[in-house]
Amino acid sequence: MKSLLKDAREQKGFKTRELAQLANIDQALISKFESGTRKPTKDQIIKLSQLLEIDYETLMTAWLKEKILYEISDEEFALKALLLAEQEIQKNKKAIDSVILSSNQIILDEIEKLKNQFQSFNHFQLRQISKTLELEFIFQNIHSNGNSLTLEETKSVINDGITISGKSMQEHLEAINFQETAVYIKDLSQKKTAFNEKELLLIHSLIYKGIEFENSGKYKNDPLILREMNLLFNWYESHKNNLHPIILASEIYLKILDINPFEKGSLQIANIVINWILLQNNYIYVLTQTDKNNTEYSTALDEYKIKNDKSAFINYILKIEKENLINVIQSNTK
Repeated sequence: MKSLLKDAREQKGFKTRELAQLANIDQALISKFESGTRKPTKDQIIKLSQLLEIDYETLMTAWLKEKILYEISDEEFALKALLLAEQEIQKNKKAIDSVILSSNQIILDEIEKLKNQFQSFNHFQLRQISKTLELEFIFQNIHSNGNSLTLEETKSVINDGITISGKSMQEHLEAINFQETAVYIKDLSQKKTAFNEKELLLIHSLIYKGIEFENSGKYKNDPLILREMNLLFNWYESHKNNLHPIILASEIYLKILDINPFEKGSLQIANIVINWILLQNNYIYVLTQTDKNNTEYSTALDEYKIKNDKSAFINYILKIEKENLINVIQSNTK
């Protein structure tokens, strides 16, 4: 943990004195944290994580590891105790997941009824709805990346092959690439292809096809990222059959944002993956409003980042899915 703190501080260009002032922590303590002679409190970890832009989960994991080692590393039965503790934590985790599911059961049941109503539409209606939602999905993803194409301009680019005056070639390519990506994840969903690393990296390369970016289809050059992504895929495999698909997709979205595995495009990848899982389970697109003006989205993310409470974000995704289904059904039953 000490190297995590020191490296992050130096990368941010802070002197220990400056960081101490920002964090409201004594400068001598900051130095001791970095030398390993003192351990921060949990509140101090939260502050340092935010100020130094260190992934909260990564820093907390390092903090807990050192706390455990300090307490029991020299004990004869440490490994047996750790095994029993792991079993108890897993048991408690399942209980928490069960509480999340039961607390959301009413809205999940409502979503299920709406989904069945939506699927009762004829083939032509479903195709038109899919095209409309796909366009909005493409637009929101390129918009979150700073693309200035309007919704109508995006539609003209991807449907009619029109070049929009005053817009850059890259902006056109981003729209085209996301349209191809949307088609690709729809195909993956129809084939019931599970979330996996090979397809994830291919999707990332699709986003940047023809755009000058040497790291497309590649994680950041960081061994920790590779380890975290392996843990993510293992987590998915162990939870894909016992978590509700919307809750599963929401948690993976958060985990991808936590890991931030790519130099560019991690937010877009999170948006793609959540919808890949939803479409695969016959739900419709969740279009997360990620711009700074959406306080509901920002508040839900802050609850997760600061308090490590994922329930607010899961509730947000459930609300968006329900609202999207209602809007689609109402607009097609008039």
